[in-house]
Amino acid sequence: MMSDFIEAYKAIGDEEEDFDIAFWQAQGPDAIFDAAMQLILDAELIRNGDAEEPRLDRTVESYQRL
Repeated sequence: MMSDFIEAYKAIGDEEEDFDIAFWQAQGPDAIFDAAMQLILDAELIRNGDAEEPRLDRTVESYQRL
C-alpha cells in the first residue's frame, strides 16, 4: 500500500508518459501485478456482474502427432 502521495499536473491529452512510467516503476512488481489484477476483476464485474477469479480460455481446435 502506498504511504506517500505523488501528484502530476498535466493537460488533458498530454502525451508525456514520464510521470506514469516513473510512478509505476517506483511501486514495484507486486503493486503493478495487484493493480492489473484489480483492473481484470473490475472488467469482469462490469461485463458479467460477477468478479470471481478469472479463468484462462482453454480452447483447443485440434492436435496431432508430428
